[in-house]
Amino acid sequence: MSVLGGYEQFVLVVKAALFYVGVAAVILCGLDWAVRSRRVSPFGRIARICRRVVDPLMRPVERTIVRAGGRASTAPLWGALAAIVLLILVVSLLQFIGTVLSQILFGIARPGALPVILLEWAFGILKLALIVRVLSTWFGQSRWSRWVRWSYVLTEWMLAPLRRIIPTLGMLDITPLIAWFALGLLESALASMFPLA
Repeated sequence: MSVLGGYEQFVLVVKAALFYVGVAAVILCGLDWAVRSRRVSPFGRIARICRRVVDPLMRPVERTIVRAGGRASTAPLWGALAAIVLLILVVSLLQFIGTVLSQILFGIARPGALPVILLEWAFGILKLALIVRVLSTWFGQSRWSRWVRWSYVLTEWMLAPLRRIIPTLGMLDITPLIAWFALGLLESALASMFPLA
C-alpha cells in the first residue's frame, strides 16, 4: 500500500470517528439545552445526567457567553456549534494535509512539476491571508496583532492599489473580494499555461 493510500484510509477512519463524536456532542448539547430551558424536567434522570456529564464541559463556554453579555442558558447551543465547527476544521485540515502530501509525492515523481506546485501553494497562502484579514476585521482584531499581522503583510501590496481605484461601499471594503477573484483568474490562467499532466 502506498503512503498516500494509507493516509487516505486513516482519514476515512478519522472522519467516521469524528462524525460519531459530533453526533454525540450535538445530542448531549441538545439534551442539556432542553434541561436548561425547562423543556425536560430539571428533576428527572436526564437532567441529573446532564448536570453530572455535560455541565462541567459547558462551564468554559458558559463563562465566555456571560462575559460577552449573553445568557448562560444558551451555552449548550453555542457548544454544539463550536463542536461542529471544530470537527469541520479538523476534517478540512486532514484533507489539506492529504492534498499537500499528494502534491509532494507528485513533485518527487515529476521534478519538472515542482515550480507549478510551489506556485499553487503561493496562491493558496495568499487566499488564506485574505480570509484571515477579512475575518480579523469582523472580530475587531488589530492589524498589529501577532495572530493577523502576517495576513496584512502578505496582502497589503495587492489591496492598497485596489483601494485607490475602487471606492468603499459605505463601511464595506470590497477590495479583498476583488483580489480573491483576481487571484483565482490568475491562478486559472497560469494553470492552463503550465499544466501538471
